[in-house]
Amino acid sequence: MKKVKGFWLFLILSIVLYGTVQLLINAGILNQFYSNTLIFIGINIILAVSLHLVIGITGQFSIGHAGFLAVGAYISAIFTMKLQLPFPIAILVGGIIAALAGLIVGIPSLRLKGDYLAIATLGFAEIIRIVFLNIDYVGGAAGMQVSHLTNWTYTFICLFITIVVIMNFTNSRHGRACISVRENEIAADAMGINTVYYKVIAFALGSFFAGIAGGLYAHNFYIIQPTNFGFLKSFDILIYVVLGGLGSLSGAVISAILLTLVSTFLQDYPETRMIIYSLVLVIVMLYRPQGLMGTREITDIFGKWKSVKSVKGGN
Repeated sequence: MKKVKGFWLFLILSIVLYGTVQLLINAGILNQFYSNTLIFIGINIILAVSLHLVIGITGQFSIGHAGFLAVGAYISAIFTMKLQLPFPIAILVGGIIAALAGLIVGIPSLRLKGDYLAIATLGFAEIIRIVFLNIDYVGGAAGMQVSHLTNWTYTFICLFITIVVIMNFTNSRHGRACISVRENEIAADAMGINTVYYKVIAFALGSFFAGIAGGLYAHNFYIIQPTNFGFLKSFDILIYVVLGGLGSLSGAVISAILLTLVSTFLQDYPETRMIIYSLVLVIVMLYRPQGLMGTREITDIFGKWKSVKSVKGGN
């Protein structure tokens, strides 16, 4: 009953947020710069939450998320620009192909652990980048021209679905199995949990939503190039998850919002931006090594605040 109430509250707040922002955009109060910033925040949140499922929930150290972003971006761009298919179908197909890529990479590589897995996923991302770099059909190194089709509505719908699906997956028995893999893979295996199966499922689901983000990312700009999907992009997404707190979906969302805002509003000062960006990360890691939220969610903080209030009221 509590979870049902929480979902309806989340749904109502989401509708209010969407309606308010859309009203401000239609009224011209939010100009193109601010609306693009909101779209970019939404895309980064999708990337952060999808990687949160792999690293924060399942405990698999992957640094190749930019590869799945690239797959979703290029596949969706091919479907809209070359095959002239509708944008929603292109986004969905981009996500599905990215999920298949996740399965292809995940089945052999997720038997690895720690640094070995990180190197394998990083290698995959670089392979994807080099492949697109040498395919003339998608423009090669010069890049591919893409129509600007991403808007606030598409971004919000994809963001809402991503958060709801990953939240429900985490709270399901499959999510609990993934958490057991993260906590102690040997013990989980001894209890009869098919650890490789759950790692692959989480990896494929995270890859799917990274592909969805890729479709939005590609159609938010007028050109995409393989250089947009280098290993530094994977590290950016990794930072969102680590800074927010490993195991906290709320932390990943908050971190993605904060770092995107810092990066956007300091883009006119590239040298200063990187110094401030790095300084923020160093300070947080020194004084808050568990991340902004640790393993807690926003709902946990509200629940604790309510319990403290009720105790004070009882006294």
